[in-house]
Amino acid sequence: MDDISPIRAKSGTNQEGTSAHNRRVMIEALRLNGALSRADLARATQLTKQAVSNIIEDLESDGLVVALDAVRKGRGQPSTPYRLVPEGAFAIGLHIDRHLTRAVAVDLMGSVLARAEANLPFDEPSKGVEIILELIAGVRRDLAGISVQSEKRLVGLGVAMPGPFGLKDSDDKWMMPAWQKFPLLEALAKGTGLNVGLQNDAAACATAERIVGAAHGVDHAVCLYVGYGIGAGLILNGELYSGGHGNAGEIGMALLAPAGPGSTPLEHRASLASLYQHLDLNPADSDIYEQMNALVQAEDAKMMAWIDGAAHDLRWSVHLIETIFDPQTVILTSGAPEALARRLVEAMHPLLPSIADRPARMLPRLQLGTTDPWSIALGAAAAPISRAFDPLFSAILKTRSAPA
Repeated sequence: MDDISPIRAKSGTNQEGTSAHNRRVMIEALRLNGALSRADLARATQLTKQAVSNIIEDLESDGLVVALDAVRKGRGQPSTPYRLVPEGAFAIGLHIDRHLTRAVAVDLMGSVLARAEANLPFDEPSKGVEIILELIAGVRRDLAGISVQSEKRLVGLGVAMPGPFGLKDSDDKWMMPAWQKFPLLEALAKGTGLNVGLQNDAAACATAERIVGAAHGVDHAVCLYVGYGIGAGLILNGELYSGGHGNAGEIGMALLAPAGPGSTPLEHRASLASLYQHLDLNPADSDIYEQMNALVQAEDAKMMAWIDGAAHDLRWSVHLIETIFDPQTVILTSGAPEALARRLVEAMHPLLPSIADRPARMLPRLQLGTTDPWSIALGAAAAPISRAFDPLFSAILKTRSAPA
């Protein structure tokens, strides 16, 4: 295992009082790279070999890592690789949208072990929460049937739904106003007994891309999510950025013209909600995904006209994202069928000139990401795992600056 191939990892610190951060750094290195020896980990994290050995022993004791068979390379001593134990932790992810809800259970590596979905009554959160709690209970039962340790190792419930959150005037139907005013997190925490966190759907999609998609291993990326609304999940310096109030990336609310009678938010013209309206489709139909896919495959004239118009507006959004955030790449993700999302990306080219238009690029300016409608629930489930195990640069800064 002790070769010179590059290992993706954040640096630890050998200062006192930072063991929790170093533990997270080690877990992330194993998650990103697979099995690594103690020497590999010490080299990648810049921790002392003794510090690495102590942390490995703790992680083994906690059931989070396991030693594999020793490997001999060259004339040196054999080294023992370690890998994460997927069953070391579990989390539940919940996606709440206007007409349906999806729940998934994942392990430490982000693999989906159980999932279920149900329809929701429109704008009736009191009844909707009852359906959601029953859905979560069913997923937990399925998970317990897979791993008897799951309940003891469940680190939390992540929730994703359309934002923005906490606005003074939230009567806009695009924002699910009844759900915004409902004490959702309190009801879910009481009903499940779990720690509950909330993020917008675009941020959850970006989290899913970090785990299993095009943003895996990318430090600076923006995931442009085209769903019922439009949002941008921001991955900056390898961490998800949510802003001061959890509303960062609400690009769908950006006006396409100066404020006035003719001004229109981006998501009113380029989101799936605008597509449903344009084609007179009912988003609550159980086969809405198949309906959209069939129209794309048939190159329906109204569908193609919407794609051209939406691509024109989304091309502008990519230019805006590149100008403000200077990402390595912009990743278009969507709850739409892959065929529709792919046609949309194709229609967005050529992109507008921007600061990102450089000859030495390693990644494309725009690429297609995940189009799985379950990806938001997956990203929501990854959030509790991330809170429990991922290293945060902001946290280590606080540790270093804390008074003695």
